[in-house]
Amino acid sequence: MTARAAPGRLIAAFATVGAWTMASRVLGFARDVAIAAILGAGAVAEAFFVAFTLPNLFRRFFAEGAFNTAFVPMFAKRVEAVGPDGARAFAEQALSCLATILIVLTLVAQLAMPWLVWGLASGLDPERSALAADFGRIVFPYILLISMAALLSGVLNSLDRFWAAAAAPVLLNVILLGALALGWLGALPTSGSAIPGFDYGTALSWGVIVAGIAQAGFVWFAARRAGLTLMPRLPRFTPEMRRLAIIAAPAALAGGVMQVNLVIGRQVASYFEGAVGWLWYADRVYQLPLGVIGVAIGVVLLPTLARHVRSGDGAAGRAAVNRAAEFALTLTLPATAALLAMPWLVVSVLFERGAFGPGDTEATALALAIYALGLPAFVLQKVLQPVFFAREDTRSPLRYAAWSMLANLVVAGLGAAVIGWVAAAAGATVAAWLNLALLWRGARATDPDLAVDARLSRRLPRIGLASLVMALLVAGLASFGAGLDPLARAALLAVTVVAGLGLFGAAGLGLGAFTLADLKGGLRRG
Repeated sequence: MTARAAPGRLIAAFATVGAWTMASRVLGFARDVAIAAILGAGAVAEAFFVAFTLPNLFRRFFAEGAFNTAFVPMFAKRVEAVGPDGARAFAEQALSCLATILIVLTLVAQLAMPWLVWGLASGLDPERSALAADFGRIVFPYILLISMAALLSGVLNSLDRFWAAAAAPVLLNVILLGALALGWLGALPTSGSAIPGFDYGTALSWGVIVAGIAQAGFVWFAARRAGLTLMPRLPRFTPEMRRLAIIAAPAALAGGVMQVNLVIGRQVASYFEGAVGWLWYADRVYQLPLGVIGVAIGVVLLPTLARHVRSGDGAAGRAAVNRAAEFALTLTLPATAALLAMPWLVVSVLFERGAFGPGDTEATALALAIYALGLPAFVLQKVLQPVFFAREDTRSPLRYAAWSMLANLVVAGLGAAVIGWVAAAAGATVAAWLNLALLWRGARATDPDLAVDARLSRRLPRIGLASLVMALLVAGLASFGAGLDPLARAALLAVTVVAGLGLFGAAGLGLGAFTLADLKGGLRRG
């Protein structure tokens, strides 16, 4: 790969991962729209959200958040040095060690589930706590399945095979939508429970496990097609595994700190009826741009930087970081502006039907606007974290995450007494910006030559101005939505999105924020 071709290929990889992530998020929206219509923000919905949060919380300790941040650079360097076949034994041993740890954790969690639920949402009433514990025992083994899938995805990404790993999450949403459809068709086995929606909650919980099996199997076969058939071994604590554990431990703690931020928000929300659901639905909306952009950047940039670090090509690494930041901001700033300009219209069209009423829309829209303020920080963290992880430095992000957790605790914990449940969203946003500032300062200390290059310095204010112009149009169009019926509001949202995108594109091209050549080059596969 030549230096000239590298940026185009990098952005093409971002686009590949982003496209599949977009498909997953759109289906995730459909899933959450269906849950909102059927269950609203009631007891079964809150219990399922708390239960489903548990394996996802621990998953970020052991998969994307910690294990993979240590595993991917080490595996990528072995692939670079000895080829995929030479790196196979390392991947199989890592897979076996991770599986052993997670099997033990899953067995312990089955016994400790009521305490885990209390630790996540102590404000739930006894009925909702018991429901969450029942659902939690069903869904918790998902952590084993999705962590296996995450490690196999890291193998594929290190081989520059991005599409299969990015496509796997689509299966979760397809299967959960299928579970809801079975309930709507009256095809679910009934439990006889007097709790409205209980059978839907049970079907969703078992659907999570079926989806985990499907995701793990999908990426395993993809790795096999790529020439790496990974098979379990007897786990052995070899020197390589000790090195992996030493690197992964601080990342696990950092991931733990970030998950504590989620727990803080969930705890605050659990003391306000309906707030767990409002924050969940708001989170799902802002996770669309965060997932599509941030996940794509993190997935592609980490193995890319790891190879540049091994080869000693610092200039190429710095160029990759700048192009990733440019790509991120070109998409994130207009998304942030749009969410701030029309949160009510977005939430009302997506969720306001059935059990989800106008009051739920107002509350969710407020949370969405607060989360949107932190969206650029959340995405740019995905650009800067690989700077540390590629060098096998997981301790620095841990320190920064700890400071952000303290900020979240102060804002969310103390703010709840003043502004109520919205303090949970405000704390997450403040923590995101503090963490970004610390990451930038630390990245400059790690690589003194790292800086915003001339191209990004020239384009960033122009991207911001184009986003502001677009936001004014979007806010004006969205203001007509209050008196419309649901179908007309949906049509207005579609028109507003298309008009906003068109105006941003025209303003961006006119101001020089980006060029047609950039877009064509970025989407062209190498």
